[in-house]
Formats: sequence, structure tokens, C-alpha cells
Amino acid sequence: MRIALYQPDIPQNTGTILRFCACFGLPCDIVEPCGFLFDDRRMRRAGMDYLDRLEVVRHVSWTRYLDSRATRPGGSGRLILLTTRAAVPHTQIEYRPDDTLLLGRESAGVPDDVHAAADLRVVIPLAGGLRSLNVAMACAVVAGEALRQTGGFPPLEEGVTAPAG
Repeated sequence: MRIALYQPDIPQNTGTILRFCACFGLPCDIVEPCGFLFDDRRMRRAGMDYLDRLEVVRHVSWTRYLDSRATRPGGSGRLILLTTRAAVPHTQIEYRPDDTLLLGRESAGVPDDVHAAADLRVVIPLAGGLRSLNVAMACAVVAGEALRQTGGFPPLEEGVTAPAG
């Protein structure tokens, strides 16, 4: 499973998502341009020292990203867009280990051509009258469900026990 960020604009959110990816062993694709310098100190602060512990692939454009998916060894799997414009709740699909979860810009989501390129589009059900979650939180919610379904969570380290209860 992979995470892909389409032209992220907030460095703190990108850093948080990269930290999340490092913690769960998920590679992350960044489709540029970003709305900030990629070495922004705010992104590095949110990502802490975890940023050196993950695979990040930067793509100079959407077209280049699609090209890289087409040539990925073992295939590219499905592209699943998290969007408020979807009708299918994220909990009502069966995730696969080779899926890529695509998140749009915090300020504008994704353009229509990117929306149309997705194999599936999912929405996170929210309480009435509320529009959306922070992109990093949305990533965690959907990726958590996808990892649960696919058995993709990393094993507990030796000597670490789950809390009682």
C-alpha cells in the first residue's frame, strides 16, 4: 500500500503524513508542485526524525506520476481518491495491499482530470453540516481501515505489549 499527495500546500500536514507513513511502513509519492519548499522547517518539525525512515518519491507533475505508476514493478494497483465529492464511504470497499490512497490539496482538492483518473473515490462520513477533516487526519482514518482490512499493520516489536483492557 502507498500514500500519494497531490500538490500539498501545507508543510505541517505533509510532515505529519510523512511521519504517519514512516510509522506504518508506507511509501509516499509527492506530486509536485508543492505549495512550500520541500525542506521547509515546519514540515521537518511535524515529521520529526522519522522522515529519514521512509521511502518518499517526488514527481514533478501529475503526468510523470502516472507514468511512474505504469512502470512500477509488480503493477501499480488501484488509485483510490479520498474526496468529499465521492458517494461511497471509505468503510464500504475492500482494500488491497497494492492500493494507493491519493489525497488532494488542502485548499482545493484535485482537479477534474485527477478525479476522473482514480479507480475508486471514497468519502469519510461526517456528522451533518460538517465538510471535511484535516488532510492528515483523513489519511490516518482511511489508511487505518485499509491496513486493518489487509493485515498491513507492522507487528509489535519484541517485548512491547498491547495495553490491557
